[in-house]
Amino acid sequence: METRKTEITAEVVDFICKTTYQAIPPEVIQMGKRCLIDGIGVILAGSTEPCSHIVREFIQQAGKSSQATTLGQGSRKTTAPLAALANGTSGHAMDFDDTQLSTSPDRIYGLLTHPTIPALSAALAVSEEKNASGKTFLESFLIGFEVECKIAEAIKPDHYKKGFHTSGTIGTFGAATSAAKLLGLSEEQTAHTLGIAASLSSGIRVNFGTMTKPLHVGRAAENGITATQLASRGYTSDRESLDGPWGYFQIFGGGFDKEKISGLMGNPYTILNPGVSIKPYPCGVLSHPSMDALLDLVKEYDIQPERVEEIRLGAGSNILNPLRYQNPQTALEAKFSLQFCLTSILLERKAGIKQFSDEFVKSPKVQDMMKKVKTYLHPGLESKGYDKILSIVDVKLKDGKTLTKESGSYRGSPQNPLTEGELSEKFRECTELVLDDDQISEALNHINSIEELANVRELIQPLVSD
Repeated sequence: METRKTEITAEVVDFICKTTYQAIPPEVIQMGKRCLIDGIGVILAGSTEPCSHIVREFIQQAGKSSQATTLGQGSRKTTAPLAALANGTSGHAMDFDDTQLSTSPDRIYGLLTHPTIPALSAALAVSEEKNASGKTFLESFLIGFEVECKIAEAIKPDHYKKGFHTSGTIGTFGAATSAAKLLGLSEEQTAHTLGIAASLSSGIRVNFGTMTKPLHVGRAAENGITATQLASRGYTSDRESLDGPWGYFQIFGGGFDKEKISGLMGNPYTILNPGVSIKPYPCGVLSHPSMDALLDLVKEYDIQPERVEEIRLGAGSNILNPLRYQNPQTALEAKFSLQFCLTSILLERKAGIKQFSDEFVKSPKVQDMMKKVKTYLHPGLESKGYDKILSIVDVKLKDGKTLTKESGSYRGSPQNPLTEGELSEKFRECTELVLDDDQISEALNHINSIEELANVRELIQPLVSD
């Protein structure tokens, strides 16, 4: 067991309280803006989802307040914690938000956390409540992002393997950090914030493929602010909540790797190294390399669906186990189905927001084609560990030919990042569901010049819709 000889909580508190915007490297600022473009885009798109509508109805019954705004469809004013709940849920509703990458083979690649939405949702709500500047907002977001990622990297992989959903559990710390920074809490109050957040942290993987998965992220954002607001009023907790035999790392993960966090806060920033994956598809990132590989084959050989006898995909258990729906009947289930993801690529040569709909998933052509997609455990790929998303796709044609491609550096990864044009195109695909062209252009301009805004409300204004 870990003992109280470790002082990770104190290191995290020190980083939160002492880091300033001026100390953050320019390349971190730039990557942070890319994550803001992506995160705000997926919040607006997700605001159209049924789970978001239900959460917003719940919020409306909780009473009115003018502290902060829920973004996108059905925008309304509410308290900062409830605005964060709504925006956090919307931001993960389509499973289109970014993914933190791991750095070692024992971690499950791509499944550490979805880092942007918890910190962003909390930072937006508290910044609006406090009339913070764009620079202050960006500072708090990046610090929250870093704390979240370093905790996710350090905790033992049993945390995720045993069924915790890190975007809900560890996302709570990202949200709490951003809120604490914005409220200017003392070191003592910040330590209490982390302790409260540790007890509020929750989310389990059994709910993947249901409305509750995005609720994990919404609750992370809400609970992070709640922890901060309580600590700011004198609420107490254990000041070493991450450490020791009863601390977060031990209880939630069976321990942690000190060398993955101690002395590494902001050194380097995770947002740069190993980087963050910005998704080109609104589904689990573990399917993306396989989808890209099939798309390459489809385009190179102009494969028509009627020519296909069977598609076989070999991968490791780190891919096959989480993507568990072999015969999905809803869009939520389809986000965790290799059968659907590959079927969509074959039938449509794309897998975007329009494809991830209940109607398309249930359509006869999709249901028939999914039966032709077979998956199997590939021993060679399994033996290579979990720090890469590896797969091999075989397309057997009715004329007897078999076309094969191994997955490579998938689009959106740090090795093959979306171009500025592709990122803007994704933003437009997401936001055109609720905004007009002028609002979209204004929002993009505000994000790209966020540090120049005198008040973050200038950013929020074009992001609302009836």
